[in-house]
Amino acid sequence: MQRWIENLEQFAIDVILERRHGTRAAILRGILHGLSLFYERLVQLRLYLYRKRILRERALGCLVISIGNLTVGGTGKTPIVEKFARALQAGGRRVAILSRGYKSVPRKRGLLDRLLKRDLDPPRIVSDGKSLLLDSLIAGDEPYMLAHNLRDVIVLVDKDRVKSGRFAIDKWKVDTLLLDDGLQYLHLKHRLDMVLVDRQAPFGNEFLLPRGTLREPPRNLRRASYIFITKNTGQPNDALVQRIRRYNRTAEIIECAHKPLYLQNVYTAERLPLERLHDTFIGSICAIAAPESFEGALEKLGGHVDLAKRYIDHHYFSEAELKNFITRCIRRDLAMIVTTEKDAVRMPRLTEAEIKVPIYFLRVEIEILTGHESWEHCVARICKPQPMLTPERFFA
Repeated sequence: MQRWIENLEQFAIDVILERRHGTRAAILRGILHGLSLFYERLVQLRLYLYRKRILRERALGCLVISIGNLTVGGTGKTPIVEKFARALQAGGRRVAILSRGYKSVPRKRGLLDRLLKRDLDPPRIVSDGKSLLLDSLIAGDEPYMLAHNLRDVIVLVDKDRVKSGRFAIDKWKVDTLLLDDGLQYLHLKHRLDMVLVDRQAPFGNEFLLPRGTLREPPRNLRRASYIFITKNTGQPNDALVQRIRRYNRTAEIIECAHKPLYLQNVYTAERLPLERLHDTFIGSICAIAAPESFEGALEKLGGHVDLAKRYIDHHYFSEAELKNFITRCIRRDLAMIVTTEKDAVRMPRLTEAEIKVPIYFLRVEIEILTGHESWEHCVARICKPQPMLTPERFFA
């Protein structure tokens, strides 16, 4: 059943991105285009209702920062969330990350609760800041990865982030909430909106869902406080910055790149320097929104991607799939298999005898290329807020 759903999802993606041609694909794109126009009206209506306070935001009495994007997946959001949480925690803030846990295993609820839309369970605690408490299947791959890499940072999963935010405040006395993928979550009032724009595909194919990959029209960038242009390659972004400024004239723009650090064995945690990729024939396996970007990064590091296997984003690898790929790599006499860190947490546990080709993930971090002052000012304004003026100081 899962394979059938993933095949259907991949077919839809191929139609949307115009990888499929013919009469049927063209008709389907026409239908999806009509639906996307209707979807845009709904998006703008929802924003209008919140702006006019017909629908009400909830305030929890602490700083709430949203990190999100206009498109569906592929902007490199998780490393930004990690970098931001690490900086704020180092600056003295008590931080909790609130995630919806995309494609995590849903809770089993009774029929009455489902009919009444009641969710009485507390949020899932992926990390209490000291221990990793859930696996990637229950938590979701991105929350699990964040919890694994961050110390002293709470990571919670729940679709109702007002509930999970209140839970974090009551239980751990946090003073800063990071909404992972929170731009469209308007029910909780945001103090700052960090919006990521992928340099390689800034606004997808320029269509809204379901015809394209945009969740909101580009003009909604006006809500952003800071805009991160991700996946830079060193080339100028003048045209993109000019377009961004058409929608938002005041937001700080920070250009950044995903900087590879090292290779780490998925099963033994052994680390290798990036130089080991040079002139090495490797197999690549991943299930991310932009696999070509990952494979291109391996080639840029000097590796020869002789065999590449791609799956739908957030796919959980089965033992049979991984063993089959290992067998294919053995036949080609490949030195290693390389995957992404996000994919590594979704791989099944294999015995040492079954891992006949070593499997590594590429550890990356965010590197700020331009906008260092804006980044430092952003962190400083959060960690060291200016004291309120007393009447004496105000009139001095």
